Amino acid sequence: MKLRTYLLIANAVSIVFLLIFLFVSYDKMLLNTRQFILISTITFSVGVLSVLLHFLMIRPLERSMRLIVAESKKIALGNYHAQVPVVGPVEFKKMANQFNEMSSHLELSFNRLRDSEVSRRELIANVSHDLRTPLASIQSYVEALQDGVVEDKETYQKYLGTIQTESIRLGHLINDLFELSRLDAGVEEFQPELYPLEDLIVEKLKSFAIQFEQKKLQVSVHMPDDSPFVQIMPFKIKRVFANLLENAIRYAPDESHIEITVTPQQDQFIEVSIADQGEGIGEMEQTQLFERFYRTDKSRNRHSGGAGLGLAIAKSMIELHGGRVGVESVKGQGSRFWFTLPKVHLERS
Repeated sequence: MKLRTYLLIANAVSIVFLLIFLFVSYDKMLLNTRQFILISTITFSVGVLSVLLHFLMIRPLERSMRLIVAESKKIALGNYHAQVPVVGPVEFKKMANQFNEMSSHLELSFNRLRDSEVSRRELIANVSHDLRTPLASIQSYVEALQDGVVEDKETYQKYLGTIQTESIRLGHLINDLFELSRLDAGVEEFQPELYPLEDLIVEKLKSFAIQFEQKKLQVSVHMPDDSPFVQIMPFKIKRVFANLLENAIRYAPDESHIEITVTPQQDQFIEVSIADQGEGIGEMEQTQLFERFYRTDKSRNRHSGGAGLGLAIAKSMIELHGGRVGVESVKGQGSRFWFTLPKVHLERS
């Protein structure tokens, strides 16, 4: 039964009971026939008028309900952009607002689910590709050695070296995937220790000395006079710093300059930045840099670049320490990668 029909029947029943009561009351009164007919006619007319007025007054309610039902059907069919019109009495408006709020939550949940599914598919595709490439290379070289295709010792050693390199790269990829999965799952235990930031930077700079020499790069380091201490897991932050420094070396032109700066922030954090004089990164690409398997150079093959997991892991590791990571770059003017860590104040005697 429709709402309008139900309300009209309810109103008509109440009017009928009211008229019966009035007619019985009039009959008990000391009224002549003419007076009884006149009063009864007026009462009946008022009852009919009441029904008509009730019919006209519930039409806007019915129209509001129809609009709400029509839009809610769109939401039920998956059109979460649909908005239920906020019309009618206060109760109807509250119900419409509840529908719209529910629609917004459903749209947000659906988008997250869809993005998660897309990310899962991309992750599987990228992992499959990154695993298949070194495995195919190893297989081809092993088959060549087994078939006796290689005869001279130099080529033989070269093949063995390639197999070793691909095996190492495959191991690094598997370790990166394992590390990222632990960080995403939140099972990575946070066990920090007090560590001097200056020692961390010096140690990693020494490990990249050969790369600096090969590209004839000049490196300058700017530290505050009071060398800061940070509460970190040293291995994790060393990996983050090494990843950013390695990227800077890879993209910096030969005989250019890399600048490392440590800057205390006003919010009790310390910022570490690494700036290079490379090609720079476009504004659109900067928002995707810290996504898994993202490469700025789409033409870069798997041998000349990483798997695209380094920055994603770096972001997760820094966030685990309560800091932030980001990039500032202008195309053609180099890039500046930075991360922040909570600062520790030490009283010196």
